Amino acid sequence: MNLQSESGSGSARLVSFVDGAVVVGAGPSGLAASACLQQKGVPSLVLERSDCVASLWQRRAYDRLRLHLPKSFCQLPLAPFPPHFPKYPSKRQFVTYLESYARKFHIKPRFNEAVTAAEYDKALGLWRVNTSDSNLGLGLGLGCGEREYLCRWVVVATGENAEVVVPEMEGAEEFGGAVVHTCGYKSGEMFRGKRVLVVGSGNSGMEVCLDLCSFGAKPSIVVRDTVHVLPQEMLGRSTFGLSMWLQKWLPIRLVDRFLLLLSWFVIGDTSNLGLTRPKLGPLELKNLTGKTPVLDVGTIDKIRSGHVQVRPGIRRLKRLAVEFVDGRVENYDAIILATGYRSNVPSWLKSGNMFCEKDGLPKSPFPNGWKGEHGLYAVGFTKRGLLGASMDARRVAEDIKQCRSSHDSSSKQQVHPVLEGGR
Repeated sequence: MNLQSESGSGSARLVSFVDGAVVVGAGPSGLAASACLQQKGVPSLVLERSDCVASLWQRRAYDRLRLHLPKSFCQLPLAPFPPHFPKYPSKRQFVTYLESYARKFHIKPRFNEAVTAAEYDKALGLWRVNTSDSNLGLGLGLGCGEREYLCRWVVVATGENAEVVVPEMEGAEEFGGAVVHTCGYKSGEMFRGKRVLVVGSGNSGMEVCLDLCSFGAKPSIVVRDTVHVLPQEMLGRSTFGLSMWLQKWLPIRLVDRFLLLLSWFVIGDTSNLGLTRPKLGPLELKNLTGKTPVLDVGTIDKIRSGHVQVRPGIRRLKRLAVEFVDGRVENYDAIILATGYRSNVPSWLKSGNMFCEKDGLPKSPFPNGWKGEHGLYAVGFTKRGLLGASMDARRVAEDIKQCRSSHDSSSKQQVHPVLEGGR
C-alpha cells in the first residue's frame, strides 16, 4: 500500500508499507529465503538491483562453469534439482533451475531496484528501506525514481560476492594489454594463441586456466600463498560428500589427514608443482578462515604437463610484461584477475552491529550469523555455499513466523478490551 507519493526537482519518491519481510537480493539466497517465508505463511518483497534472478551466474560467470559440488548439496529448500540433471549441473542448467524455482514459488522480484540505504526507525518500530529505480523514474517522466519501503523485517541476501575485488598493481598504467576480471571473462576464445597471466589460485583461477588451455592459449597462474588442492572426487564419491560423511564418525583433524593421504595418491605431491599446502588441513582451515580448498577438475594435469605455468607474486607490471617477486620478467598479452568478490552490505545498511564494517560479513561466526537485532536477518554469508544459505533460509523463515505469530496474538489481546467495552 502506498502511504505517500512525492515528486519534484526531477525526482520521484514513493513510500510503501510491506506487510511482511523485505528480502534484499534475488540470487539463490534471496530466492530460498522468499520461498521458505512463503511456506511459513509470511509474505515477502524481493528487491534486486539487476534485471534478472541470480545475476552473478547469468551476467558474471564464465561459460564452462559448473557446480563444483554434487547437486544434492546445492539444491534450495523445498525443491530438488530435476532428476535428469547431471551430478554437477552446468551454469545454464543451474540458472534454469533457479528461474523455475522462482516461478514455482511465485517469486516476482522488483528488478533494477537497488537498495541505497536500510535503517531501523526506533520511533516507528519499523525498517526504512530506500531504493533507486531508473525504470520507475522513466515511467513517471522524472528521471531516477526513489522508493521507501517500511517493514518489520529485513533479510539481507546480497551474499558474499556482491562487488568485484580488483587489486592495485604497480605499473598497471604501463601494461598496455587487456586486464579483465573473471566477472567479464566468458571463454578463452578471445585469448587463443596469447600469453595470459591469471592472478588468483582459487577455484575460479584454476578453472579459467583449464579453459584457456582448451582454446589454445598459453596461461600462467600466480600463486602467492599456500593452497590446498583436492581431487573433485575420491573413492568414487565427491570429496565434499566423503568429508561430510567422515565427519559424522571422526574428528576433523583425522578427516583432514585421511583426505590429504587420498589426495596424495590421486594427484600426487602438489608442492613439486609450486603449490605448497598450508599447515592446517583443508577442513580445519575452512572452518577457521573460510578459505575454500580448490577442487581440481583437470588443471593439475595441465600444470604437470607444462601447459600451465605456476608463478609467484607480482612485483610490478611493465609494457606487455610482468616482473615477479623472484626477479623474473616475462611477457604477457593479457591478465585475468581471478581475485574474487566481496560483500557490499556496509555501503547501504545503516543500522545495527550485525555486520563487520571491514569485510561486510556477519560478526557472529557460523552457525549464529543469521540473526541480528530489530528484525534484521542474513542469508548466504556462512562461507558454506548453497548448503549454508539453505540452512539460513529455513532458520530465518521459522524465526520470522514465530515473531509474526507473537505480534498478531499481542495485537488481538490489545484490541479485545476495546471490543468488549463496545458491546
